Amino acid sequence: MREVKTNEEFNQVISEGIIVVEFFADWCPDCHRIDPFMPEVEEAYKPKLNMVKVNRDVLPEKSQELDVMGIPSFIAFKDGKETIRFVSKLSKSREEIEQFLDRVVQVSEEL
Repeated sequence: MREVKTNEEFNQVISEGIIVVEFFADWCPDCHRIDPFMPEVEEAYKPKLNMVKVNRDVLPEKSQELDVMGIPSFIAFKDGKETIRFVSKLSKSREEIEQFLDRVVQVSEEL
């Protein structure tokens, strides 16, 4: 998954299509717990959406602006507008992430 490292890049990436942003930090054990299966999940959803990562320690102002307190957290955008989020301080399972991504696709199709 590609990592977005600047506010300008973030704004450009979310501006077109369906984009899901994963917020993480290098020191976060729950973030590393999902690392092994995320490439497969990303590949499975690639026809329907694109995924990128944001390290909240690299772009802390973006995390604050979007009220991302817990990590890992996911926020979906369609054509630059937030559509749905999966933000909490709790760890996330593959099943929960896939359910969220299914919901992202459903919500985006309804817009």
